[in-house]
Amino acid sequence: MPYSVAIAGASGYAGGEVLRLMARHPELEVRTVTAHSNAGAALIDVHPHLRSLAHLTFVETTPENLRGHDIVVLALPHGTSGAIAAELDDDVLVLDCGADHRLTSEADWARYYGGDYHGSWSYGLPELPHADGSRHGDVLTGARRVAVPGCNVTAVSLGLAPGIHAGLLRDSDLTAALAVGPSGAGRALKTNLLASELLGSAQPYAVGGVHRHIPEILQNLRLAGAESPTISFTPVLVPMARGILATITARVADGVTAEQLHAEYVARYADEAFVHVLPAGRYPSTAETVGANTALIGVGLDADAGRAVIIVALDNLVKGTAGAAVQSLNIALGLPETLGLPIDGVAP
Repeated sequence: MPYSVAIAGASGYAGGEVLRLMARHPELEVRTVTAHSNAGAALIDVHPHLRSLAHLTFVETTPENLRGHDIVVLALPHGTSGAIAAELDDDVLVLDCGADHRLTSEADWARYYGGDYHGSWSYGLPELPHADGSRHGDVLTGARRVAVPGCNVTAVSLGLAPGIHAGLLRDSDLTAALAVGPSGAGRALKTNLLASELLGSAQPYAVGGVHRHIPEILQNLRLAGAESPTISFTPVLVPMARGILATITARVADGVTAEQLHAEYVARYADEAFVHVLPAGRYPSTAETVGANTALIGVGLDADAGRAVIIVALDNLVKGTAGAAVQSLNIALGLPETLGLPIDGVAP
């Protein structure tokens, strides 16, 4: 018997991508989809690309409608999943694609989000190295509550953690500039996300250390071995529907060579199915990751500046959100980690 699944907030971009991935997963059966304004609508009218799920109809997002399933995915706006999750049974596997359960610091939650703090759950970034050399996926085995990482966080954490863990990168004076697609902001109608505002333009936002993903990035870097990390993080909306291209720089430790730096990243991710380090001198584009649960990494060294330059590309809706949820779900349930997840992208 397949595991039964309910997805709250399934009418949004993240929820729709969870649906797309789960539709091809051999061990899962999506039985319930919930929405707010789309309650009562046929799923196929909201997600016309999901033909295999045309039999489903959206219902109201209530704990009652989510109960009775083996797995519940919460693809809800930040600040709304905590109260709903508290109404679900402890033995149900719940994955929160929002931010409500990512941060271990209540002070960070108050500063960057505000509102009620609902504590932290097991964190769904399996490839993150820990300071002791273990892999973060180890903590997901048997988990029943999983916080799915932020999409920008995934790109920056995967790009910095190996170098910091190996002592090749200094953990202060880090920078990250990200080109991001507007689907990461959700499906709600907002003026700055209209095509007429985006096409032919690039728009920075959350400038000056105020982006909500900053404390989550620093939390991950401390897990990897950073003592007092600092980062200047600037995202820029660009006119592509989905994708993240993160350009990350960090001061290198004395004597570190380009060959040594690249070799460390290759070794760290050698056994990872979804994180691929490109050959020296090559750097990824977002087009190479569309539709795939892969993160591609290029590693270089600006010797004159004494800084590593690490480029990370991923699909914000797959590896950045829905794919991370399914990958973490697989580990938690003892299934093959790669089950139901695409490694190949879509081109052109």
